[in-house]
Amino acid sequence: MFFKKQIFMVFGLSKSGIAAAGALLDENAKVFLYDESENAFSSAKVDELIKRGAKPVLNRTLSEMLPLYDVLVLSPGIPVNHELAVLTKKAGKRVIGEIELGYLLTKSPIVAVTGTNGKTTTVSIIDKILETAEIKHELCGNVGIPFTSKIKKLSSYDVLCVAEISSFQLETINLFCPHISCILNITPDHLERHYTMQNYVYLKSRITFNQRESEFAVLNADDKNILSFSDKIRAKKIWFSSEKRVDGAYLKNGKIYYFDDMITEETRIALIGKHNLENVLAAICCAKILGADNSAIEEVLCSYKGERHRIEFVGHISGRDFYDDSKATNTYSAISAIRTIKKPTILILGGKEKGEEYGELFGEIKKSSVKSVVLTGDSMEHMQKSAIGCGFYDVYPEKDFYKAIALAEYLSDDGDAILLSPACSSFDCFKNYSERGEAFIKAVKDYNGGGKNEENR
Repeated sequence: MFFKKQIFMVFGLSKSGIAAAGALLDENAKVFLYDESENAFSSAKVDELIKRGAKPVLNRTLSEMLPLYDVLVLSPGIPVNHELAVLTKKAGKRVIGEIELGYLLTKSPIVAVTGTNGKTTTVSIIDKILETAEIKHELCGNVGIPFTSKIKKLSSYDVLCVAEISSFQLETINLFCPHISCILNITPDHLERHYTMQNYVYLKSRITFNQRESEFAVLNADDKNILSFSDKIRAKKIWFSSEKRVDGAYLKNGKIYYFDDMITEETRIALIGKHNLENVLAAICCAKILGADNSAIEEVLCSYKGERHRIEFVGHISGRDFYDDSKATNTYSAISAIRTIKKPTILILGGKEKGEEYGELFGEIKKSSVKSVVLTGDSMEHMQKSAIGCGFYDVYPEKDFYKAIALAEYLSDDGDAILLSPACSSFDCFKNYSERGEAFIKAVKDYNGGGKNEENR
């Protein structure tokens, strides 16, 4: 009934905005469509929404739009401090996001996973465990599948919703209350949008705000930022740790336990890296709460090798191992990759900055197996100053991405690893990290030797 009485303005006609508008039309709501790019209205999917009754808003000032609607639905790419959102709030009207809208429309229990790093890997593990255990569910959220695109399949209490939730999406929740919230880690990221680390931590904590004692919060016991607000969480806390025994999932003597129940041996896990061990432990907690049996969990953990562009082994070519970690869009994620690759490494860093400092990153590089760093992208000069400030001088700036790959190849020796782990977003040169990763893979496949010890150097 709420949806029939209110008029909605969907702002941002990307994948999420289109799905939100479609879901609202399914509820017979009145919907206006707005995007700052008029080209957005030329897509076939937007045209279909208009044919279904949605009304495009063109050639109007923001103040002229304000009387048209009761509720503004923001796509994740639109910040909450956008002028239209600010005007809407000042007028006493509601501003919600696509995730909040999905929550209001669904009846399904929600497993909501957030964190700076590891979200996609963790929800993918949960997804595969539930599939193996034959537990009905749908995967959606920040994995590229809008929550509202799954509403028709999430109309029953016996179908679970597994959702990856970003900090952008957490800006616009009000009533959102998952059955299980899961916070993997919190390290500096997206500070160009969230301004301060304090605000970023607060946004991540919001995923637990509406939970009650009957719900669950899966938390990283080794993360100081999570511990800083964990006492305020009302939900039942289930912990995970790679360092100590906790009430939840943990590693002890090379074996993984959930409380006192041994799940599997660490050496059997297909994913590599300590950061992925933490993702595995978090996924185990969620899967066990949802009733998955140990055999289903172990089967997935022993076979699942990870998502694309996440320390992905590209190939062994001309004596060198190439790794694509284009998904590393912040310093902590890059540090995880550096710690995972043990052999001598030529590291490619750089891209569009996100408000981070790089001192900790280069401090880690100094004590790692990284021999040289090739810097590229908009962050190149800032990173070079940070490297020199930390006493790491083996850095080679090259603005062009493809020339940076060629330079890394030239600097390498037989037996080295060449690792793309940018610690920055891709938006200076590419649409997203996937496109950047695919560009790297293609360049690697075209490589036929040319390191500094090759005859054709």
